[in-house]
Amino acid sequence: MTNKFLFFFLLAAVTFAACNKSDRKMTNDQLQMTNALLVRIAEIEVNEGYLEEYLAAAHNVGTKSVESEEGVICIFPMQVKDSPNTIRILEIYRDEEAYQAHLQTPHFLEYKQGTLHMVKSLQLVATEPLAPEAMPMIFKKY
Repeated sequence: MTNKFLFFFLLAAVTFAACNKSDRKMTNDQLQMTNALLVRIAEIEVNEGYLEEYLAAAHNVGTKSVESEEGVICIFPMQVKDSPNTIRILEIYRDEEAYQAHLQTPHFLEYKQGTLHMVKSLQLVATEPLAPEAMPMIFKKY
């Protein structure tokens, strides 16, 4: 099983576990807000020799984005254990507007421009949550 499939499997398991443990019903407003979420995974391959510098930049932009942008629900960078130069970033935005605003922030622009030479490849994978009713509970559990 590849790391990518393992990641999706674990994300689905957490989502379904949260859903199964809850008797709560979502209101129509909550469901509409959840359906508006923009959820994606950035798949990044870092060029040799730039890993430590890239990891610091990814940590910085993720932290600043979550702390300072109301529309950024989650930016969670992860390093693939068996392939250290492979980075996955789970990104969850309140909606498309929040994502577009994020792209214009000084901290994101600094990250993007400062890491261009470090990135061998980048793929943005758009996703559809399989259990959107569980989304509001995921971070409460932490």
